[in-house]
Amino acid sequence: MAVVAGCLAVLAGSSPSGFTALSDVDPGIGQDMRYATGRNFTGRVVEGYEEPVCLLAKPAAEALRRAQRVLRRQGFSLLVYDCYRPQRAVDRFVRWARDTGDQATKAEFYPEVDKSRLVELGYIAEQSGHSRGSTVDVTLVRLPGRQPVDMGTPFDWFGPLSHTDAPRIGGAVRENRRLLRRVLEAEGFVNLPEEWWHFTHRPEAFREQFDFPVALRAVRG
Repeated sequence: MAVVAGCLAVLAGSSPSGFTALSDVDPGIGQDMRYATGRNFTGRVVEGYEEPVCLLAKPAAEALRRAQRVLRRQGFSLLVYDCYRPQRAVDRFVRWARDTGDQATKAEFYPEVDKSRLVELGYIAEQSGHSRGSTVDVTLVRLPGRQPVDMGTPFDWFGPLSHTDAPRIGGAVRENRRLLRRVLEAEGFVNLPEEWWHFTHRPEAFREQFDFPVALRAVRG
């Protein structure tokens, strides 16, 4: 959730040409869209998430499809937690972070960090690369049963243990993170070192920060 410079293009209804639903590109990639549910650090469905679907710029979606093909040959599948994120959702995260009276999810998501420092430490930011459509939060599951792969922390764990190369992680976890990073980097993704799950496809298809809702109607018309 690092700060990224860019201009904001507010689109309330549909996406610009060049976005797609990941399920239209590769329906085999798993989707567990946490911000469309209450299973996230805010404890509530986040503004802008009308449906639990992954929307992405087309080059990023195509790159995930290529990575998925490589991983399936090794007995794994991708599982995405978040893709395109509207600016209104980013704004909601900032309001949540500044509400230090709400500590309901501390034990699950930030037990080692004072909530008042989440913005200062860069875990929450006023702009996100997700709002440009080429960034994805993703993990691995093992086939054929889609069992979770141990990555050392849950998704959206705010703390040093989530750093991709955190020295405290064990050998198996380290190898799992390296596999995810290696396969995605081969398809043009760049990992955010502070979050093992966060990858941006480069070059990014858009420079604008968008605000259309997460809903299939936004990309299918």
